[in-house]
Amino acid sequence: MHQTNYICYSNTGMKKLLFLLSIIISIQSFSQSNVLPAVAQSGTVALTHATVHIGNGDVINDGTIVFSNGKITSVNSNAAPADAKVVDCSDKQIYPGLILADSYLGLEEIGAIRSEHDESELGDLNPDVRSLIAYNTDSKVINTVRSNGVLLAQVVPNGGILSGTSSIMQLDAWNWQDAIYKMDNGIHFRMPQLIPTSSEKSNDDVLKDAYKQIDNVRTFFREAKAYFNESTHAQTNIKFESVKGLFNQTQTFFVHCDLVNEMMIAVEFAKEFNFRTVIEGGSDSYKIADYLKQNNIAVVLDQMHTLPVMQDDDVDTYAKLPYLLQQAGVLYCINDFDEMNRGRNLMFNAGVAVGFGLTKEQALQAITLNTAKILGIDKQTGSLEPGKDANIIVSDGDLLDIKTNNISYAFIQGRQINLDNKQKQLYERYKTKYGLSAK
Repeated sequence: MHQTNYICYSNTGMKKLLFLLSIIISIQSFSQSNVLPAVAQSGTVALTHATVHIGNGDVINDGTIVFSNGKITSVNSNAAPADAKVVDCSDKQIYPGLILADSYLGLEEIGAIRSEHDESELGDLNPDVRSLIAYNTDSKVINTVRSNGVLLAQVVPNGGILSGTSSIMQLDAWNWQDAIYKMDNGIHFRMPQLIPTSSEKSNDDVLKDAYKQIDNVRTFFREAKAYFNESTHAQTNIKFESVKGLFNQTQTFFVHCDLVNEMMIAVEFAKEFNFRTVIEGGSDSYKIADYLKQNNIAVVLDQMHTLPVMQDDDVDTYAKLPYLLQQAGVLYCINDFDEMNRGRNLMFNAGVAVGFGLTKEQALQAITLNTAKILGIDKQTGSLEPGKDANIIVSDGDLLDIKTNNISYAFIQGRQINLDNKQKQLYERYKTKYGLSAK
């Protein structure tokens, strides 16, 4: 009895000790990456004598961009206003802030630690799950991404077939309420792959299960449509209420799929329910580009450095996709959904597309204005035009070139943000420790 009590006491004591240690480690970690959100813009700011890439294809040499109260007021070659705080950007390049179209930012910190995953929920049909509630503004990953010029991100839930509701967040905030740029903008449908894979089941059984899951989603939306056709309800159905925006097109239906037959089903959903539909992935989208354009379906492309889905596809399929969709007139954007980079290489993915046919301004538009159009925020951001939010990045060199890209300034809604991050701090820490700064 005494031994048992001793063991219980030891376990309790150990738990308390571990808890205290975790607090100490957290405090130390915070002190090593104490990057505070910027305060609201005050006064007028003018960035002068730079090459200004508008984001819509236009470029102004020796240009000046002026912004006040978080909004762009002018972009031209004129001198800065007399009352403006002038930032000389000679020999620098100015771009719209980059937008990440699909990410787990703020939902997943360290992939190898299960307790730091907060991007998925149990169950198949979870349209009522909202990613913004779980968004963690204290994530150390966010600072590393925005220091590369990514200022906005669509934070997307995972898990199940209907994963839930995404929101667009600006990456400099105290909490998720401050971070919201556009709330509950889309519902995400992760379509089962309609291709036989290695499994204990036969190929026919695998496909039957996939089609059954798709039919379940179709039935869900038919029931939701019937629910909204009723003038009154005896009970509120939370899952149906969460997709109401799809039926009035205030939300977007994001379908995660790659193959032609999967995308054809996505178009069928768009036609039957009149959803504003976007394909996420779409490695085969070039095969039915005319059909997608005809049905006004946009495509969010995966990052360039990946292999195609089908074995007989060209190894550089993903790198050629932007140019092929550009030629076909399909609205598309480039993404960087990668477990290691978390969006840090977004601009370099666009740079790869330049090597396969896009012009540099088309590639820039694929990570700025095109993304804003697809996410439904192009009236507020995506290009450097008067009246839009002052989401701006300044690079010492070509943004799309890994050799010359170096972000020197960044502004979110006119607020100059801190470009420091934990990786930079660790670099400085150990460079100093081992005397490398003197070399």
